[in-house]
Formats: sequence, structure tokens, C-alpha cells
Amino acid sequence: MSRASALPAAETRRAAALFSALADATRLRLVARMATAGPEPIVKLSAASSVSRQAITKHLRVLARAGLARGQRAGRERIWRLDLERLAEAHDWLERISRQWDDALARLADLVER
Repeated sequence: MSRASALPAAETRRAAALFSALADATRLRLVARMATAGPEPIVKLSAASSVSRQAITKHLRVLARAGLARGQRAGRERIWRLDLERLAEAHDWLERISRQWDDALARLADLVER
């Protein structure tokens, strides 16, 4: 059994939800904006986009379900911020995949050289 298939199903489902949320261009832009600008209300997040405020709200809810963002009431507004721990999980997955590719390429190079 390969290392990838040995991962628990719950762990891979959780990662799939994470990357599914990041796979949309609008959501990826929202993540990038919150990563650089910090927590912001929907008004500011939608002002920087050609997408409607309602659409931004839907995208933020997808990010929240994936654990990537959290909205918190502040008066009449909801301030949205990234969950950096969840974002770090995405980084860890990409690092793991990168190492697997590096290992596979090293094995291929070794095989070719023999």
C-alpha cells in the first residue's frame, strides 16, 4: 500500500474540503486579500472586487465551512479574518506532496543512471 493511500479517509476528506474552497479564483483572491490586508468587513472586501457583496458573502461562507475564514460581529458589521492554522494545513499538504514528487524524481533519476 502506498503512503498516500495509507492516510486516514477523514484526513484526506478534510484536505479535499480545504483545497476545494481554495480552487475558486474569487475565493483565492479573498484569501490573498485577507492575508495581506488583515481582517476586513464585507463592505471593504467587496469594494475591491467586481463581484457583488452577496456573492462575496457566499464565497466567505464557503471559506468558513472549510475552516479558512471566520466572521465575527462588530456592531452592525461582520469582520472576516483568515484562520492561519487552517492555511498552514494547506501549506503542510503542499509540502508533503512536493517531497513525494522530489522522492519520485530522485528514484527515477537513480533508475535512469543505472
